[in-house]
Amino acid sequence: VQMITDHIASPVQRAATIINHFYTGPMSSAVTKDMKLCSKDGSLMAHVTKLYSTPDGQDFYALCRIFSGEISKGQRLKVLGEAFTLDDDEDMGVAEVGNIYIPMGRFYHEVSKAIAGNLVLIAGIDHLIKKTATLCGTEVEEASIFAPIIYNNKSIMKLAIEPLKPAELPKMIEGLRKVNKSYGLSMTKVEESGEHIILGTGELYLDCIMADLRTLYTDIEVKVSDPVVVFNETVSESSIVNCVAETTNKKNSLTVIAEPLEPEVLQDIDNRYINLVDFNKQEVTKFFKDQHGYDTLTCHNIWAFGPSDYDANMLINNTLPSTVNQKMLFNVKDSVVQGFKWGVREGPLCDEPMRGVKFRLLDAQLASEGIHRGGGQVIPAMRRTVYSSFLLAGPRILEPVYLTEIQAPADCVQAIYPVLSRRRGHIVGDVPKPGTPFYTIKAYIPAIDSFGFETDLRSFTLGQVFCQQVFDHWQVVPGDPLDKNVILHPLEPSPPLALARDFMVKTRRRKGLSEVSIIFL
Repeated sequence: VQMITDHIASPVQRAATIINHFYTGPMSSAVTKDMKLCSKDGSLMAHVTKLYSTPDGQDFYALCRIFSGEISKGQRLKVLGEAFTLDDDEDMGVAEVGNIYIPMGRFYHEVSKAIAGNLVLIAGIDHLIKKTATLCGTEVEEASIFAPIIYNNKSIMKLAIEPLKPAELPKMIEGLRKVNKSYGLSMTKVEESGEHIILGTGELYLDCIMADLRTLYTDIEVKVSDPVVVFNETVSESSIVNCVAETTNKKNSLTVIAEPLEPEVLQDIDNRYINLVDFNKQEVTKFFKDQHGYDTLTCHNIWAFGPSDYDANMLINNTLPSTVNQKMLFNVKDSVVQGFKWGVREGPLCDEPMRGVKFRLLDAQLASEGIHRGGGQVIPAMRRTVYSSFLLAGPRILEPVYLTEIQAPADCVQAIYPVLSRRRGHIVGDVPKPGTPFYTIKAYIPAIDSFGFETDLRSFTLGQVFCQQVFDHWQVVPGDPLDKNVILHPLEPSPPLALARDFMVKTRRRKGLSEVSIIFL
């Protein structure tokens, strides 16, 4: 305790730093000034970072830090969700505070109120919270949210589940909703095939989710599919021709080409050094000019990242004012961006998101009457031309790769190499651990080949090794997914150059899609 008091700053000392990093509102407002001072007399502002389930699994306590003001039992307050903005308050609700607890290890100490600087558990507001939230007093009008938590790991493994008895489907859906609240990195969704999907970071993570789903949040029997991984789609070259798509009424056409996004730009977008939400046009222009050598005109015409505002696909307007009516084009900009985001969210190869692709809009012939160039015409046309330009740019499949750290005695090191090589893994580091008889081995292993890896490793080394796996990067799967000369034999492992085709065909089959990608023109 003495070490904590000596070396960790108090809530008052740390408040300004935290607010500067995580609060999305203006730094000059009265609410922000109260939070930076950690004032108990200011307006209530608190940040909910996690939901903890009650012992019976029926409700959740919201763990929050109070930055200003005070919270008391029975108080009514606003709950601002992660999607809340000052322009769109749909993700906002009003709730009444239930019991308030101070967490003390295994025990909770109930209090009637708590002031700024405290970490508390609040009951009665969890029904309005998905992952994280911002709490403020009902009298606060200009409150913004705290930025959602960004994790340094990704949910790249998924399971499809269904109840053993179809009549218990509503219970399972309610259980999935609670799982989504409880696990920060988990995601649940329903695919077009009707499958209920759970996404997690790894085998152990999904195992914990399923244990809680079966025993804590529901009491039903659940059938589980074999685990699979999330793929991404990318391109290896520029489109071989300009791709044109006409709208269904034949009065508009869009011309697009696709090309790989520069690796340095992709890395900066992934690290959130730049985006189009938190940075204004001048900052975006300066960043791309100084860091990546873009010209001013290109910087001004970066229209969107996709599929979300923080993902690494880019849409650039490269049309010429001499050939395209810029006023009409900007009237349909939102529809073009929406079609672009739709296309990169569900790629043409296996309905997985795209990654690292830059799309250039080269030409747009638009109808003079506004009624003929509405969203219903432009959005599907933009999606089709995104697909066709992607498929003509050397499409490839990306797979997630784990960084595996293995602790092993010196006499077991040689036994690890064949286990990794059978799973397309390779060792990148093999060093002794100072002061111990152990070696630390670092290796890369594709996530799709990592199922059962730890069990396999321990059986080969008589249980003498310990390994940890964490998502590290994406890598291109060997082979061309559109190579029709590849012959896939059932129940046989595919050769290396047939893996991309194998993954694409099996993923499409699992999702209920046809086994052939069609170029939409």
